[in-house]
Amino acid sequence: MEKTLNQEVEEKEEETFYSPNCIEEKNEEMQSNGDEEKKKTHQLRELAAKQDPACKEVDEATLRRFLRARDLDIGKASAMLIKYMAWRRKFVPRGSISASEAPNHIAHNKVFMQGTDKRGCPVALVFGAKHFPSKGTYEELKRYAVYALDKICSRIPYGEEKFTIIVDLEGFGYSNSDVRGYIAVLSILQDYYPERLKKLFFVHVSYVFMTAWKIVYPFVDKNTRKKITFVDNKKLQSALLEEIDVDQLPQIYGGKLELIPIHDA
Repeated sequence: MEKTLNQEVEEKEEETFYSPNCIEEKNEEMQSNGDEEKKKTHQLRELAAKQDPACKEVDEATLRRFLRARDLDIGKASAMLIKYMAWRRKFVPRGSISASEAPNHIAHNKVFMQGTDKRGCPVALVFGAKHFPSKGTYEELKRYAVYALDKICSRIPYGEEKFTIIVDLEGFGYSNSDVRGYIAVLSILQDYYPERLKKLFFVHVSYVFMTAWKIVYPFVDKNTRKKITFVDNKKLQSALLEEIDVDQLPQIYGGKLELIPIHDA
């Protein structure tokens, strides 16, 4: 009996995806990519250290993140790393930002640390309607962003590198809109915390926010854009459950966790 076209396609797919030779080739490719990345990590450290000796002490995981953020381009990754090291010394001279350095933003309880995703990485929840640009300075907002990002990163388990953020925009109005502030926080995330963001969910999105987003969007780099999801209200719980188990999801989204402000987490 002659084979149908579908049968031939199915057999070809099985041969392609499940044959020992194919699996072996894929393993070899992964090994090759890993070896190349390891080699470039060493080269990045050596190149960056020529301009900033402190780069010699940067751990390999951090070097890999900067490399990946620049598509394994050693020159671009080196420039990015050197910029980060200089910024960290100037902006966070004591090694960390304390809650007392961003009192206005702490007082509004706008960021919460909520459980973990399915890989065990931390999840943060941000309420856009609790941000008031008229209260607190521009510099204070940047300090608060670093305070929050450092605290989230401190919860990342060994062997993982990323976190998930949910930005809830329910009740968001013109008094909450802050294009300058958004661009500043986005720049900090992209320039100084590369390859930390796993997913960014925007939920309960308002028209007012989308007006501001059109201005902010050109400042979002291509790698970050791939990680952003605007969630339809009707699919909110199901979309979040794809990344987060119900026992790790905030109660306001049908989960089981109570909200805890990031400064109390």
